Amino acid sequence: MEKILHPAVTRGSADYGWLRANYSFSFSNYFNPNRLQFGRLRVLNDDVIAPAMGFGTHPHQNMEIITIPQKGAVKHKDSMGNEGVVTTGDIQVMSAGSGVEHSERNASTTEELKLFQIWLLPDTQNVTPRYDQKEIAPMLRANALTTVIKPKSEANDDELWIHQNAYFNIGDFDRDTTTTYALQQPSNGIYLMVINGSVVVDNETLSDRDAIGIWNTPEVSLSVTSGSRVLLIEVPMN
Repeated sequence: MEKILHPAVTRGSADYGWLRANYSFSFSNYFNPNRLQFGRLRVLNDDVIAPAMGFGTHPHQNMEIITIPQKGAVKHKDSMGNEGVVTTGDIQVMSAGSGVEHSERNASTTEELKLFQIWLLPDTQNVTPRYDQKEIAPMLRANALTTVIKPKSEANDDELWIHQNAYFNIGDFDRDTTTTYALQQPSNGIYLMVINGSVVVDNETLSDRDAIGIWNTPEVSLSVTSGSRVLLIEVPMN
């Protein structure tokens, strides 16, 4: 087993007034040659967006983009004709592929929006752009990790999927729990972020927004305290 720790306080950060951002990996004006990506996971931004503010229309290409609101709702509009709101409890997936433009704004005029925006490098270039979103809150199992995004080849019609052999898992725990995550692909690794609470992984104690990357192992054991929420992303390492 190999691992790398990313304590929350070591992330890059920026305050643009309307946007307060924390960057797990090099992004925008934050550059750290030791924090370029984890395998095919390129971006994990932890953003707080002021009321009625957001990102105007801008382009993307050849990237799998996942948005997970933590508090509030995102107003989305794109060049594929999709327009709507992604609320807390939903996940949005967009394959930029051959090229797409979109905008993302805080749907509220009074409350801050908190979200994770996550980018993965795709396994196929220049695919037809696509958009999907789903309410995942009802499908989450209590005190366990639930897979909420799968590779295209494994997903059913009603499941969220991406163009990459990656798996997104979310866990909500209302009691102290010990669990084991078995990797789906032997060459993959996992990137685990504690959204809130406390988790012990390989004798490392992680708390709010701390993260750890682990690879070269078939499984990972977690000891999770009551009141914790966990994001675990399994991704190819090359």
